[in-house]
Amino acid sequence: MRETADPAGCGLDFHTVRIPTANARTLHGWLIPAPSAAVRPTPAVVVLHGWGGNAQMMLPLAAALHRAGFAALFIDARCHGLSDDDDFASLPRFAEDVSQACDWLRAHASDAAIDPTRIALLGHSVGGGAVLLAAAWRGDPAAVVSVSAFAHPAEMMRRWLAGKRIPPLLGRYVLRHVEATIGHRFDDIAPLRSIAALSCPVLVVHGAQDPVVPPDDARRLYAAAAGRGELLILPGDHESFADLPGELHAVTAFLRRACVPGVARPPPDRAQI
Repeated sequence: MRETADPAGCGLDFHTVRIPTANARTLHGWLIPAPSAAVRPTPAVVVLHGWGGNAQMMLPLAAALHRAGFAALFIDARCHGLSDDDDFASLPRFAEDVSQACDWLRAHASDAAIDPTRIALLGHSVGGGAVLLAAAWRGDPAAVVSVSAFAHPAEMMRRWLAGKRIPPLLGRYVLRHVEATIGHRFDDIAPLRSIAALSCPVLVVHGAQDPVVPPDDARRLYAAAAGRGELLILPGDHESFADLPGELHAVTAFLRRACVPGVARPPPDRAQI
């Protein structure tokens, strides 16, 4: 799905950018500078959509991040939106793309008056798993926000196969085939494993009425964060929350605590359910 709107519809200035990624492909992105009144250099957030989505679908975050003093880079993963196609998309490829976007933002930090040491990652659904994986690979993000992510891709696929009434024996073959195609074992790329490897603050957000990914997946991710995480389970489903302004405030407050010096931080390992 290609974008039909851009940050101008939110009243925000922005620059359209192309970002090199793996397999000689490029990504489409929107770079939204921090407010002119923000103290330079500013923190920044790389924002990634979910499966089948695009950067436009994440734009409800844009004004809130801007008001909170962040620059933001909204990207399309390969095979999505206005980015280049590739032979397939996968959670690891989403993670490659968000990592390449982070590298691009660091390389252009001085031009955009961004602090390269204060770049956070935020993703939704598969993108939520991808930002955890990218952060585990890199080890340098200032913070991570994972929204509506599943705990383990094999479990997610088993739920999908069961819904299609695929026999378990055939389902096991499908799982092995997907692992061979993407070139990664599910256990190695599972958000449960990624979040346990992080040293930065992480916020796990989930809808209490999510019909796609059980809210218990969020609780398991929070537990795996082992004291570095915060958990918000709020009224809402996989795609939206009943109190969107409240959810956005919680996200930006977390990011400010993680990325802005002098902002008071709560005790670690905090849950709101």
